[in-house]
Amino acid sequence: MSTVANDTVARVFYTGKFEDGEIFDTNQGGEPLTFLVGHRQMISGFEEELMGASIGDERTFKLPPDRAYGERDENMFQVVDKSVFGTEMPIEVGMSSYAQTEGGGMTMFTITKIDGDQVTVDFNHVMAGKTLEFSVEVVDVREATKDEVAHGHVHGPGGVQHEVSKADSCGPGCGCN
Repeated sequence: MSTVANDTVARVFYTGKFEDGEIFDTNQGGEPLTFLVGHRQMISGFEEELMGASIGDERTFKLPPDRAYGERDENMFQVVDKSVFGTEMPIEVGMSSYAQTEGGGMTMFTITKIDGDQVTVDFNHVMAGKTLEFSVEVVDVREATKDEVAHGHVHGPGGVQHEVSKADSCGPGCGCN
């Protein structure tokens, strides 16, 4: 029987809660979450807690910030001119959006303060600084294929669906070409 380890594909049902018991995410009643273990698809603490689990195992664990999304970093706050937001959409405190990074990627931020023409934005992950509790049931584990390991993601059901004509590459946006 397979157990959760690096380079395996795990399928799980889970519920994630904050310390106060508020559920922030769950897939109970839906499809299992499918991921390639050891390839940075999940927060590290989540994978670490599932290592060695077998099909049918249920685990409940708490992840402090350093094993989840990290501590809040005051250096991740930035004050920008209100004009960078344009006029298409009104902005307000608590609103989240995305900004393009210097490398061309996208990163999420949250508006924390508006003072005249100055807007303070927070680039910390929204769950940074929070302890998270997970209840997880492992419903399937299998060895990853060589292609899945090479590409860094799961193929087939629950993963990336490749077109037959692109069998040897994932196509644009995949990152494994």
